[in-house]
Amino acid sequence: MTARSTRRTTAAQSRIAAVGAIAVAGALVLTGCGDQTKDNNTSGSTSASSKSAPLADKLPQSIRDAGVIKVGSDIAYAPVEFKDDSGKTVGIDPDLADAMGKQLGVKFEFENGTFDTLITGLRSKRYDIAMSAMTDTKDRQEGLDSETGKKVGEGVDFVDYFTAGVSIYTPKGKTQNIATWADLCGKKIALQRGTVSEDLAKAESKKCTGGKKITIESYDNDQQAQTRLRAGGADAGSSDFPVAAYAVKTSGGGKDFELVGEQVEAAPYGIAVAKSNTQLRDALQAALDAIIKNGEYDKVIAKWGVEAGAVKTATVNGGE
Repeated sequence: MTARSTRRTTAAQSRIAAVGAIAVAGALVLTGCGDQTKDNNTSGSTSASSKSAPLADKLPQSIRDAGVIKVGSDIAYAPVEFKDDSGKTVGIDPDLADAMGKQLGVKFEFENGTFDTLITGLRSKRYDIAMSAMTDTKDRQEGLDSETGKKVGEGVDFVDYFTAGVSIYTPKGKTQNIATWADLCGKKIALQRGTVSEDLAKAESKKCTGGKKITIESYDNDQQAQTRLRAGGADAGSSDFPVAAYAVKTSGGGKDFELVGEQVEAAPYGIAVAKSNTQLRDALQAALDAIIKNGEYDKVIAKWGVEAGAVKTATVNGGE
């Protein structure tokens, strides 16, 4: 899932992080599905019982009784969340959720869904939270459509846990001098629907002159967009930096894609929680702070080679 948010007016400074470090997990096959079936694999090993979990009493009683936090997630966004060769859900988000679950005495159960339906699923109480590389923005906090500015829902609260920008990548050796979003005018880009990448492409296309608009092909998930680019059906793709860098490193053994230009729109990823569920929000914030302080957070971030996006404290609604 990509930088999943609304655009900003100022591009963020590029983060210095080796692309190779993103793929410390090796050449894991990027597999996933866009259906909304339940993922029977919970994140990591069984969490500690509530008796041994120091923050269990912070959770709503209904969740403590169930022993599970239901997580809506687009599980096709390596290395943030994806299926490994055995079909198990793995990645940055599941690992962080597992560490938080030990603090709270519950399991985080990931359920697969298309990215642009996750907040709707949260509103309908299909999920307790959405954790899916979702960018924390004011529009999402206030329930506004990022294009029209119109109210489309009650909004959500976010517990921010990571920072990432957006990157462009092209077929390897076929950059066509693409280095910025402006260079995409007159070209075709493949990307995931409902993401910051899509917002940026639409905004940039409006600026293009001479009738050379950007042709935008939007897909349900990032892997479909990568497949389109790999097959020669587009000139470029765009995803959050960790995802783009992972694809560049692993797709075709590193022979399919290359990153171009600098990442922009650096913003926080947030765990989305319903506005009405402040007790769960605060429990998640406390759990995230706890694993930051005890070092488990840094272990997960280092495992996936994404130290450049690490946060030092758990923040609520830090997006702009």
